[in-house]
Amino acid sequence: MAEDIRSPAWYDAQYNNRARIPEHPSILQHWAEASARAYARRGWVLDLAYGDDASERLDVLPAARPEAPVLVYIHGGYWRALDKRDQSFVAPPFADAGAMVVLANYALCPAVTIEHIVLQLVRAVAWVFRNARVHGGDPARIVVAGHSAGGHLATMLLACDWKAVAPDLPADLVKAVLSISGLYQLEPLRHAPFLGADIGLSAASALRLSPAAMPAPLQGLLATVVGGGESEEFLRQAELIERAWGRHVIAAERVPGRNHMDVLNELANPGSRTHGLALELLGLEGQEPPNKKAARGRPSWGAGSVSPPRRLLPASP
Repeated sequence: MAEDIRSPAWYDAQYNNRARIPEHPSILQHWAEASARAYARRGWVLDLAYGDDASERLDVLPAARPEAPVLVYIHGGYWRALDKRDQSFVAPPFADAGAMVVLANYALCPAVTIEHIVLQLVRAVAWVFRNARVHGGDPARIVVAGHSAGGHLATMLLACDWKAVAPDLPADLVKAVLSISGLYQLEPLRHAPFLGADIGLSAASALRLSPAAMPAPLQGLLATVVGGGESEEFLRQAELIERAWGRHVIAAERVPGRNHMDVLNELANPGSRTHGLALELLGLEGQEPPNKKAARGRPSWGAGSVSPPRRLLPASP
């Protein structure tokens, strides 16, 4: 779909969420306080290296029992801000539910490109696959979640050709993704002055890094969540990936009354639909996630799926 050429001010109004949300300082303060409480929990294994760069670090909250499903969480921040510790409050509820939880860090723009970040996360998830059992996780049950730019990165991992990364990696390494307020078409961001210079996208790289422009993966499931109070562009982004990937999008939720930032709080709320959706993807609701949709022709979750087409061909980790 051709992108309408609108004014730079319009793109800023649509995508500059801190400007759109006057209460954002209190939301960030809540995240900081909740994350500090999360790190007060015993058992964390901090700053495990998945690569040589100082940014390539993971924090792991091991599972209480072996062979647990694994949730890898990727923070947002428009690829240029925040850190794995800033949204760590999402981890304890999933550890309590029986998962191994991994928080991933990555380098930030403008020092690196978004493509560089995608390849870092490929290496991070490959590390998780190879090391999950050390921390109680089952490498055959990896689910990735992310917020905002983290939702984009998580969705890119579902489109990755893992066999092209390394021969020991299964084609269906990522079984499912939960993308909260994710970005699936990057071209509009080139036209937003508050962001464009930092992320340095060209028309070609924006297209190459847009999940909605990629063929739908032949395996793996995507669930999307967006706040009902988000901008029309973020609502459109969620609709766009649902249309583009069709039956592979098993849920497309709007959370009434939530904006782009406080919608993330739903992930850490055990009583919310968003948290329950993540548990379903992890198989922690007593059934495999696609069972609810099986009668409607949804693909299987895991073993037996065919290999995906090659879309992203990252360098070997």
